[in-house]
Amino acid sequence: MWWLIVSDQVGANRVRVRFCPSPTGNPHVGMIRTALFNWAFARHTGGTFVFRIEDTDSARDTEESYNALLDSLRWLGLDWDEGPEVGGEYGPYRQSDRLPVYAEVAKRLLDGGFAYHCYCSGAELEERRELAKSQGRTPGYDGKCRDLSDEQVSAYEDEGRDPVLRFRMPDRDFEWDDLVRGSITFGAEHVPDYVLVRGNGEPLYTLVNPVDDALMRITHVLRGEDLLSSTPRQLALYEALAVIGVSDGTTPRFGHLPYVMGEGNRKLSKRDPESSLLMYRETGYLPEALLNYLALLGWSMGDDQEFFSKEQMAEVFTLERVNQNPARFDLVKCTAINGDWIRSLAPAELVERIIPFLVTADLIAQPPTVEQLAILTAAAPLIQERLENLSQSVDMLSFLLVAPERFAVAEADHGVLGADAAPTLAAARAVLMELPAWETDTIHQVLKDALVDGLGLKPKLAFTPLRVAITGRRISPPLFESMEILGKSSCLARLDAAIGGR
Repeated sequence: MWWLIVSDQVGANRVRVRFCPSPTGNPHVGMIRTALFNWAFARHTGGTFVFRIEDTDSARDTEESYNALLDSLRWLGLDWDEGPEVGGEYGPYRQSDRLPVYAEVAKRLLDGGFAYHCYCSGAELEERRELAKSQGRTPGYDGKCRDLSDEQVSAYEDEGRDPVLRFRMPDRDFEWDDLVRGSITFGAEHVPDYVLVRGNGEPLYTLVNPVDDALMRITHVLRGEDLLSSTPRQLALYEALAVIGVSDGTTPRFGHLPYVMGEGNRKLSKRDPESSLLMYRETGYLPEALLNYLALLGWSMGDDQEFFSKEQMAEVFTLERVNQNPARFDLVKCTAINGDWIRSLAPAELVERIIPFLVTADLIAQPPTVEQLAILTAAAPLIQERLENLSQSVDMLSFLLVAPERFAVAEADHGVLGADAAPTLAAARAVLMELPAWETDTIHQVLKDALVDGLGLKPKLAFTPLRVAITGRRISPPLFESMEILGKSSCLARLDAAIGGR
């Protein structure tokens, strides 16, 4: 059949890797790290990065998750050379569009004696597994249906049983040189016959994944350590695919990336809040920063360098630098790296990055007005050193952008504006009212003269009530620079409100 013809246009030595997630739920950071390592390996070697969607699980796969996957890779800047929206010689790249391919391969495996129909029910399988455990034998399928007679098959079919299709594992050990973990051997007793196709005809990951790797000429499989135990099964299947004419006999090289651990020294799972890619996007982590941190989970740039772009990573990426040991996800360190990336941005770029968060908070229009853009341009350098994530810009800048009727002092800071603060605020207002040049240095000087020198107040006691009256908070961007941006009339109006509202 045409889709089983293996092209000879791919160079024998050209690297082809794939990222093949299932569209179930929101993307998580462990998945993204796998994508990053594959992308970096492809870019370093001048190879091809294939993006494939494994969506044959109709009960769990959703179109929403599919779109989220594409959107996530675009946001991260992990561009793919073949796959959805790009196309390629070996498409289609959604497995739900390739079902006839799998049906044909399954038939060839059955006809060639590499697979057989298994009629065992779930209850029967569980009963035999428990028996094996009680007898100290390795649990797993015991081959009961491997060599059924025609009479036995007829009897099962008369009962209305829908058989699954099982692969017939060779009775030998499997050994391979893992690109990360070195030489690995699995004994035959630990790799029983496994299911390729469900009783309803739906192909499983165990079939579709190796078939697509073979047909798409994948040369290297870089994936999580949790899939290590499936490698012997796939090696056996690759051999069978070559015999039945589905592949050219080339087997990919495997590399299994170390676990990413969460709290309690357990594997990070989708249920862990810090695993959600969406959380980082909504909170305001930069994609550059997130990829930078994920690269450090099991890989080293060398020379203790921890701040780098994905392009810099790709320049030096080798599998020899991938660590075998589990890596622990540290949200504090991830956040610190994000802060470093924010501080590396040009002020104009920072403005562009924070605009969506301010729009969502209903503080500015989309696109911003000329006045709003001028405020952001002036204020961005004031908050850049203080930001750990972009969403923090909402609280830091709201006092500069909010409409006068919406401005309010934070409830926790109301106490600062009590009766004791009135003389300080009144003195500040008096000198500010007469100020001819509304500039940071002059604002600072006249307030220092009036409050510190004139009233004899320590700077903290002098400026804290003023800061709360002007910004609404005890903690804010630099006060005098903020007052210049806010403007004279707005500052005087807020002082009036604070004095009159005590």
